[in-house]
Amino acid sequence: MSKFGLGRNLDDLQNEIGVAPDISILSGTERVVVRQIPLVQISVNPDQPRKTFNQSDLNDLAASIKEKGVLTPILLRTVKNRPYAYEIVAGERRYRASKIAGLTEIPAFIKNLGDDNAMEIALIENVQRENLNPIEEAAAYVNLMNKCKYTMDDVSRLIGKSESYIKNLIRLNALPESVKKMVEQGELSASHARTIVVAENPEELAREIIQNKMSVADTEKRVKRVARSTKTRKFINNAMDADIITEMTQRIGRALMSRVKITERRGGAGTITIKFNTRAHLDEIVEKISGKK
Repeated sequence: MSKFGLGRNLDDLQNEIGVAPDISILSGTERVVVRQIPLVQISVNPDQPRKTFNQSDLNDLAASIKEKGVLTPILLRTVKNRPYAYEIVAGERRYRASKIAGLTEIPAFIKNLGDDNAMEIALIENVQRENLNPIEEAAAYVNLMNKCKYTMDDVSRLIGKSESYIKNLIRLNALPESVKKMVEQGELSASHARTIVVAENPEELAREIIQNKMSVADTEKRVKRVARSTKTRKFINNAMDADIITEMTQRIGRALMSRVKITERRGGAGTITIKFNTRAHLDEIVEKISGKK
């Protein structure tokens, strides 16, 4: 069984709820109905991965909506303790364009979803539609890992991208806001940004790259000659503090009456090494771990 509350990708979800208005289907024990929802009853999702919207693209979509209407309903969830209030799970761009077009309501699916489910669907929709810039995508992965307690492997399986891709993208979260803005605005490529993230002063390097139109290869050579940041590795690895590892080591050691070593690798994985003195000591450890004699 999948660990994800969603348990399927966006295509499966669309097949389940359909795309035509005025339909009603069953989702388990829950009936999902397309309804016309007043825009004033809808709020945006604070965990929406996409933070920037191109105004020109929104205007073009608004013009299309004026002519043809909203062809694909958006996905909403109910807001706890707020009757007749809804939060966008997927479709914020259509919602914004509908407001520009002067609509007062929009077709929507209403589905009961928890926070984790909503974050999963919002992330999948944006990644599959390639709506996110690298900074937004990186922040979305970190947000999902922090709030839903997912590992990189979990995120990899959820969105269908390799773990190495996610690791490289997450590196961008260590950049100062000024450099992130350069990436968002297209002044600096994500490849350049990943290269300078290890530097003590990435903003200075970023301006140098833009001014001199440096290639990624030239940037890599330049980074080798500058001071390295002492914060980057901890940020990228999301490593536990040394005192936490020490406390865990002591707790396990006391429980097993043995010497224990915890080693955390990049991405949150790692190993626990347990020492034993004799075969009898090993048997005791196995009994304590398995709960069986």
